[in-house]
Amino acid sequence: MPLQSLNRTLKMNIPDPTQTPLSQEFQPWPKMARLSREIIITEKIDGTNAQVYVVPLAELSTLFQVTYYDEQFAIFAGSRTRWIVPGNDNYGFAAWVRDNGPELMKLGLGRHYGEWFGAGIQRRYGLEEKRFALFNTLRWGYVDRVSRGPVVDLKTCLLGPMCCHVVPVLYRGEFNTVSIELIVDELRDNGSAAVPGFMKPEGVVIFHVAAGIGFKKTLENDEAPKSTIVDPSANPCETVP
Repeated sequence: MPLQSLNRTLKMNIPDPTQTPLSQEFQPWPKMARLSREIIITEKIDGTNAQVYVVPLAELSTLFQVTYYDEQFAIFAGSRTRWIVPGNDNYGFAAWVRDNGPELMKLGLGRHYGEWFGAGIQRRYGLEEKRFALFNTLRWGYVDRVSRGPVVDLKTCLLGPMCCHVVPVLYRGEFNTVSIELIVDELRDNGSAAVPGFMKPEGVVIFHVAAGIGFKKTLENDEAPKSTIVDPSANPCETVP
């Protein structure tokens, strides 16, 4: 290659110092949370993951996949992997969202995740109906359906919609493995806190508040990958509504 052509080629390959390539952007090591901080242990309910997503109606250009709406807001219903609607549903969750739309508006804007469980879903819990239990125990409280009294400190939690449940808090305090094992043993001995009297609960979720990370621990087959576990209570012939 002639020297003049080589010089032109080299100049073309010199990076512009004002334009840093993405691969050379500096990324600091993320800060780490201290392990000995608050954790919240809740019962892990064996159902199907679900979410309620509330958005301003004015931000939508179409009502496609919207499950419920009023003059101000719209609600989307979701499974773990997709938006669902009545007729293309996941165990009837979208139909439930449609039927409870006015009450679910009390959740406010944003994504609200929980477990849809009960009749016909996984362990079934001996229920004749399905229930939606919200995950965010730092935000949501609820009123006991029998006594009508609060079951959490409503000074720090909001009162959730009456159609919703909240996953039961089994422990709240500083992280230590002894407390985790004790809670697991209590759950195994006493049965579900979400549905008292059901003696085959799935396990617990340990949420580390400072790190914002959750971990799960099951009562059975905790060491085995989920893909290898066969649920003996599951009915493979059941039709999903």
